[in-house]
Amino acid sequence: MPDEKQPMTIADMQRIVDEYISQFKEGYFSPLALMARLTEEAGELAREINHYYGEKPKRRDEAENTIDMELADCLFILICFANSLNIDLEEAFHAMMHKFNTRDKDRWTKIDTE
Repeated sequence: MPDEKQPMTIADMQRIVDEYISQFKEGYFSPLALMARLTEEAGELAREINHYYGEKPKRRDEAENTIDMELADCLFILICFANSLNIDLEEAFHAMMHKFNTRDKDRWTKIDTE
């Protein structure tokens, strides 16, 4: 396992999550359960965003969650999802970026670099 402070690749993250999940008899949840978990985590992230940037302050008795931890929770579930379906996220990421760099290359107004 890489040092917690050292940079790691997405493949490293996928391996670390797999090592963690593999120690439990239950293994990965089903795709439907993972989708529900991802939706739940996205809701928790939305709640934190609303507290920090929206008009709804936290109650005094509410636990202090942070946006970075909620994003990390979403990332963990996404990695579990990919691992459970044998998806290489680095490969999928490169394919997605290729799509954006070809299909959407002229979709947005580029910053003038001259």
